[in-house]
Amino acid sequence: MSPPLSESLFGKKYVLREENPYCVKCYESLYSNTCEECKKPIGCNSRDLSYKDRHWHEDCFKCFQCKRSLVDKPFSTKDEQLLCTECYSNEYSSKCHDCKKTIMPGSRKMEHKGNSWHETCFTCQRCQQPIGTKSFIPKDNHNFCVPCYEKQFAMQCVHCKKPITTGGVTYHDQPWHKDCFLCTSCKQQLTGQRFTSRDDFAYCLNCFCNLYAKKCASCTTPISGLGGSKYISFEERQWHNDCFNCKKCSVSLVGRGFLTERDDILCPECGKDI
Repeated sequence: MSPPLSESLFGKKYVLREENPYCVKCYESLYSNTCEECKKPIGCNSRDLSYKDRHWHEDCFKCFQCKRSLVDKPFSTKDEQLLCTECYSNEYSSKCHDCKKTIMPGSRKMEHKGNSWHETCFTCQRCQQPIGTKSFIPKDNHNFCVPCYEKQFAMQCVHCKKPITTGGVTYHDQPWHKDCFLCTSCKQQLTGQRFTSRDDFAYCLNCFCNLYAKKCASCTTPISGLGGSKYISFEERQWHNDCFNCKKCSVSLVGRGFLTERDDILCPECGKDI
């Protein structure tokens, strides 16, 4: 059998592939890609546009929805279909919670609790400045930068006059920072511990007792009278319940008769010889 005759390429257009020459007809038959859109071969005289191992004629490379050419233009894909940026945005992109316009793919957007904003639309309700990546506080479906929120809504500490944003306490219907609510005398923080007041000034129990409480006639330590603690009072003298005992036999005199001898108190038995 005679070998197949090779057609002369003299004076004809040809294509080189791996240093081998092919006539256009054979090259296209053997190597041309098939267009995704029209399913026809993409010939040597056509521009072959490719994306992720898929190929199109230049005239077939169009938006699936509006049919406008995508040649040399940005585009997106959805379910393997080509879409121009505008069609993709209208169909699939988020809408700005403020201006209601589409947030274009690739543009920066802000998100909070399921809503999206253009970066320039995510602004403080009070000063109208973009919040960006700064801290903010939401209130009544609006967002506020921290300085504006403090100016408009936060209570001011009665002591330092600065806004209270977290962790305040109320005393005499007035707001205080925890760090500002201190004992008038020793300046110890009162939050989380028992305290009392005198002339509208707050004191820790130790300072109040040392400054204002009566002293026990027996042990000489303060009698606070706070928290339901009981004490005995007699002729301008006071005793802790546990200290109100007979000077001689130490029996408790709480609820019993007693006698006095100068600064001492005695039970009737010990005092009968007075």
